[in-house]
Amino acid sequence: MMEIIDVTSEKSQIDMSHDELLIVNSALNEICNGIAVFEFETRIGADRDRVTTLLKEISELLDKMDLLI
Repeated sequence: MMEIIDVTSEKSQIDMSHDELLIVNSALNEICNGIAVFEFETRIGADRDRVTTLLKEISELLDKMDLLI
């Protein structure tokens, strides 16, 4: 289960399991690549480039975690 470690008005630090990161990764992948989202930036709250970058970062993190298994 995700654990909140620290929260400020600008950042948060959380502890997430591999399975939780997979869920976030899958959701971001679907948003970026699987479905057409009308008014993407308005509905998602960020532009497609930023969401795609976040997806890439999470995917890279999951790859690193997989190497440790």
